[in-house]
Amino acid sequence: MTESLGTDLLWEEFHRAVNMNSEELRSYLLADASNEDGFPPDPDLGIDELGRGVLHVLSKRKGDLTRTDLDVMRQVIELVETLDGRTDDESRRELMSVGHDPLRG
Repeated sequence: MTESLGTDLLWEEFHRAVNMNSEELRSYLLADASNEDGFPPDPDLGIDELGRGVLHVLSKRKGDLTRTDLDVMRQVIELVETLDGRTDDESRRELMSVGHDPLRG
């Protein structure tokens, strides 16, 4: 029961931190991964690993989360808490790569 309560709180905090939906995040990651040279030849298309993890979590129900998913959720919350409020472009890009648009209210 304690683990379930922890998961419930983590789930809520994660969904407060991630204020982009999966389509918005997927589009952002694909646009960010492409550059003037086009997509890299590897199968991950140069997409940020943590961003892929966020997309994976967003596609799940709370009851289907794995330990890896919980780790991703914790990392995202910590990153958002650390960088939120910064106004530089690099911080905004990093936040958006995990589904948090700091310009949204």
